[in-house]
Amino acid sequence: MEPAFVIAIAVLLFIMITVAQGVRQVPQGYKWVVQRLGKYHVSLTPGLNFIIPYIDVVAHKVTTKDIVLDIPSQEVITKDNAVLLTNAVAYINIVSPEKAVYGVENYVIAIQTLVQTSLRSILGEMSLDEALSSRDHIKSHLKAAISDDISDWGIILKTVEIQDINPSDTMQSAMEEQAAAERARRATVTRADGDKQAVILKAEGELEASKREAEAQVILATASKKAISLVSEAIGEKEMPVVYLLGEKYINSLQNLAESDNTKFVVFPADIPGALKGLMGR
Repeated sequence: MEPAFVIAIAVLLFIMITVAQGVRQVPQGYKWVVQRLGKYHVSLTPGLNFIIPYIDVVAHKVTTKDIVLDIPSQEVITKDNAVLLTNAVAYINIVSPEKAVYGVENYVIAIQTLVQTSLRSILGEMSLDEALSSRDHIKSHLKAAISDDISDWGIILKTVEIQDINPSDTMQSAMEEQAAAERARRATVTRADGDKQAVILKAEGELEASKREAEAQVILATASKKAISLVSEAIGEKEMPVVYLLGEKYINSLQNLAESDNTKFVVFPADIPGALKGLMGR
């Protein structure tokens, strides 16, 4: 093989490698960070780009798509010393790749740690009931707390969501016992109120019945008084009508007494008119 031919092949390979090193095609959704002699030079955007071979080097390939960061679960102590287990998820977007790769050693770990510490700080100022019922409040404060910090790294926080806020196993047992005790207390109060109301209604009923009975007795007494007065005026000094009326009442009473199951003997006076006159005081 001729030396000239070998040299030509070597030169051709060198040219091809040089062109390959100088032409960069960046895919959509990415930015490539280029260093020139070890120093940041430029960020290549999607499409066809040209760099100086052997001098410029693609050091980092960074995505510009939204990144979902899972924030690990952690224990948090609230203001009233309750232990909560909470985790979150953050959505970020890298707008300045050079800041993201040169501003922090590992932006993923940095953001996860920042969210965890901020979440502990926010929940530490809240009570257990507030923490369990104020997810939107926690979300807004958490986003405001970390947005400024990560902006220095060329990263924007799209949103952050609280996935779970759950009491620890010990706290759940205590809350269940507290809820059971509260339900028992309410049941006792309800029963006591019911018994009290029943006693009041019973007393009011007995009072009303007593009033009605007294009124009835007064009415009966008035009617009896009037009837006696009318009978006395009608009879005057005549005894027979009175004897007749009393005899009729007397006989009816004896008849009712005879019909009673508890009555064994019925005694009739021999002289009924005399007995009636004795009742009349004559």
